[in-house]
Formats: sequence, C-alpha cells, structure tokens
Amino acid sequence: MPVKIPDNLPAIELLKEENIFVMSELRADIQDIRPMRVLILNLMPIKITTETDFVRLLSNNPLQVEVEFLRLDSHTSKNTSEEHLEQFYKGFSKVKENYYDGMIITGAPVELLKFEDVTYWEEAIKIFDWARTHVTSTLYICWASQAALYHFYGVQKTQLKEKLFGVFKHTTTEKGYPLFRGFDDEFFIPHSRYTTMLKSEIEDKKEVTILSESEEAGIAIASSRGGREFYLTGHSEYAPLMLHTEYQRDLDKGLEVVIPQNYYRGDNPKNGPLVCWTGHANLLFNNWLNYFVYQETPFNLKDVANLGELKQND
Repeated sequence: MPVKIPDNLPAIELLKEENIFVMSELRADIQDIRPMRVLILNLMPIKITTETDFVRLLSNNPLQVEVEFLRLDSHTSKNTSEEHLEQFYKGFSKVKENYYDGMIITGAPVELLKFEDVTYWEEAIKIFDWARTHVTSTLYICWASQAALYHFYGVQKTQLKEKLFGVFKHTTTEKGYPLFRGFDDEFFIPHSRYTTMLKSEIEDKKEVTILSESEEAGIAIASSRGGREFYLTGHSEYAPLMLHTEYQRDLDKGLEVVIPQNYYRGDNPKNGPLVCWTGHANLLFNNWLNYFVYQETPFNLKDVANLGELKQND
C-alpha cells in the first residue's frame, strides 16, 4: 500500500523517481481504508531531505500510512522557507487534541548543548509527555533519543573525543524480538554524532531495555514501556549520499573532519559509498509499524490514552 502525504510535498516527485508509490491526500480520501496515522516532529534543519528519508521508509510496507508533519511553535527554522512550513507543517497547538498510531521525533544539531540550554527544550519535553497519552508507539532518533531518555529516566549523555561518523556493524541482544524479525546476525547503521549514552548509564534503569549494540558505536537501539517508546541513536533512515553530504558540508566550512568510517568504497570519497544498511532499515520500520503500531493500536484512537503499558511481545 502507498503512503499518504500532503498534496504537492516535494518528496512526492523525488520518491516517484525511485519508483516508490506515494498517494496524495486527494486520491487517498476516496479509498475506504483507515490508514495508520503517523506524526513526524521534524527537528532537522534541512527539512525536505528528512521528509523524503522517512516517507521513503514508511511507504515500503503493506499498510496505508497517513503522514503529518509537526513543527515547534517556539522555534523558527532558518534553513526551510516559511512558505514550505506553512503549507506542510502544523504547530503543536494544532495537533495536541489529536491521537496518532505512531510518531517519529528526529534528531537535531544541538547535541553539544546541555538539554536545558536548547531554546525549545520546554516545548520538546511537553511533546514527549503528550506522546505518552496520544500515541501508541514513538520512535526517538539520535538527539531525540538522548533527550527523551534524559527527560524520562535521567540518563546522562557523554561527549565523545571526536565525532562518531560512518556506518557501523551492530548485533541484537534479543534476536527473536519482533523489531528484528528477518534481520541477519549482523547489520549496519549510519551514525553521525558527537555524544553518546554509556551502557553503564542505562543498565541500572530497569524500565529501559537495550536491544542493539555496536563495538564501535555503542548502544544503538533501546526501548521502554513494552515497545511504546524506542530510542534509536543512529540514522537508519539516511539516504545513500547523506553522509557524503555531511562530510562535504563540514569540509566546505573548513572544519577538521574525518572521512566517514566504513562508508566509501576503499575509504576513498571519489569511489562513492558502499550502501549496506537500507535493507535492514526497511525491515526495522516495517516491523515497528506492524508489531508495535498496527497490532497494538486500539480501533478507536482516543483509547490510546487508556492503553497503559504494552506487554513485551514474545
């Protein structure tokens, strides 16, 4: 089934070029299907790129997914036109009475700041709290994963000596866990961050379960509340050239930046990337939508508020 997105969203044409089936609101409205409603709080500066990355993954499944984009009321984007935001995004004040099957909260380029020093911190944690009573299952990604674990459980982040940048090998702690159905014994995830969460900071939090780790990248995926919240420290959603774009951007700024590890063929930027993560990225998002959104969402979305703690799947 296709993903339903707002009419004229730039991602439509980009994804059609990749032979990915997306459906406009106009066409979807004539189908008698209750789609899975997924809200995306997009905190990334280049919003169109992020929109396309997530719509690409959400479209590759047998369910019809209706995507809405959320912006912060307390923050003005400097890298995306106000016209684009007005046309395709809603402020939190416009959605706070709604209920959703799933939610994705993206990373943000503020990880070197203390959480409380982020200008939109108060609104962000207000949305985190809101999601617990208005969303069946939420994915927190990169900075958002650190922010949510800090807010809910007091997990501290640690600054790395140098940027963790590249594509790294991971394993699961529970191979049979539904999120990893169909995964190989080893799989790859891109990372791009200056901070991390130490395993010792999470192990004593009985409410949080570590699901995937990497010798080089550390904790990759954790969960809480029986799958109602997942914390992804990497960027499985990244398109093949995203790390190259970041690398080139930092070079153009004159920053000291290392070549992304395990990314370019022969570690040579001229050779282009060796893409080894997109298959598992699609499985990850499909499994989340199926096992933790579709199969757990009550028929009446308003009942999400009374859903309680989901049980861990066998």
